[in-house]
Amino acid sequence: MHNQYNTITKMKTETLSTEPLPAGEEANVTRWNEYRGRYLDWCIVGFCIMGAAIVGITVLAIANITMTELADPAHLLKVAASSEVIGSILLTFGAGASAVLLLILFGTPLAYVLARARPSRLKGAVESIVDIPLILPHTVAGLLVYLLFMRRGWLGAPLSEIGLAFEDALPGTIVAMLFVASPFYVNSMREGFEKVPVHLENVARTLGAGTFTAFWTVTLPLSLRHMYSGAILAWGRAIGEFAGVIMIAYYPFIVSTLIYYSFTTDGIHTSRSIAFTVILVSFGVFYLLRRMTRYLGRYDDRV
Repeated sequence: MHNQYNTITKMKTETLSTEPLPAGEEANVTRWNEYRGRYLDWCIVGFCIMGAAIVGITVLAIANITMTELADPAHLLKVAASSEVIGSILLTFGAGASAVLLLILFGTPLAYVLARARPSRLKGAVESIVDIPLILPHTVAGLLVYLLFMRRGWLGAPLSEIGLAFEDALPGTIVAMLFVASPFYVNSMREGFEKVPVHLENVARTLGAGTFTAFWTVTLPLSLRHMYSGAILAWGRAIGEFAGVIMIAYYPFIVSTLIYYSFTTDGIHTSRSIAFTVILVSFGVFYLLRRMTRYLGRYDDRV
């Protein structure tokens, strides 16, 4: 038994090399693969069953609304093709993208500082502040944004004097989305920067690069996958926000607000069709974005 274990271990090790195996050992490898194919890994099977409970809830919910909407395709097409729904979807995706661009501009430096700073009480306090939008109820987050950016708010008052209004305006929607989505991007980028060895930056500095040059040419390229993944998570969180947005900007209608308005005025029939349209569009967009993640930084971020 011990010799058989050594033989199998040797076979698995040698298959990683580029040298061809002897004829006898090739037969042993073939028998090992056949052995693995005949028997199930019950640990993996159990994990799949447990994980299926999570996936199954989503699948059942989508199947429920799909079957209902496909029963009346004429009404679904009428709602999906309306200018109000198309404009609302474009507005939602555009406002979310604007919030993510602001997060990339301001959140990336913050994430780098948190990743490189030594553990301290100040660092812990800043990280806790960054995570606050994660634990707050959405209505509380919206209220905080409203109080700060309303016309009499600490930031809203001076900005309104130069013509930048936030109440019932697109800037208010973008600010609310940015607030609730910021932890997703900052934490993802911080983890990406932490995985880049500091000695690579030190090598760049010994070759004459400054701090920003080392960051721009070494650290940031090695963290592109985390930047992309964090941006996708932040964008998804931003476009799905409702309570935080309506507290400061009920108008113009984003998707979540439009569905709520349609539900309270026209009932479940129209709002369900809008929701199903959003599900299809969102699934298609995020599927493409996730596919792109497989190729971005596929080799660059391996250190």
